[in-house]
Amino acid sequence: MANVISDETIEYVGILAKLELTDAEKEEAKKDMGRMLDYIDMLNELDTSGVEPMSHVFAMNNVFREDVVTNGDEREKILKNAPEQKDGSFKVPKTVE
Repeated sequence: MANVISDETIEYVGILAKLELTDAEKEEAKKDMGRMLDYIDMLNELDTSGVEPMSHVFAMNNVFREDVVTNGDEREKILKNAPEQKDGSFKVPKTVE
């Protein structure tokens, strides 16, 4: 394990994450973080010179759908449910002075 995590680093991460760790949990966290950093170092050794960067794991083009109105203008039908209406809108009691 080339990456050694200090006690101060674990303490700082615990504060940031709002965790109260026991001494045993701190030691386990140090080992876990060291293993993670070792794995990242191993990945950094890979030759990625011929690999094109990607923005997403899956090949995707524009996945947005067309914005098409399907129910049309049903204002009159909707306003039939209004106890009161004015100028094509629901009329409600005033709530702010």
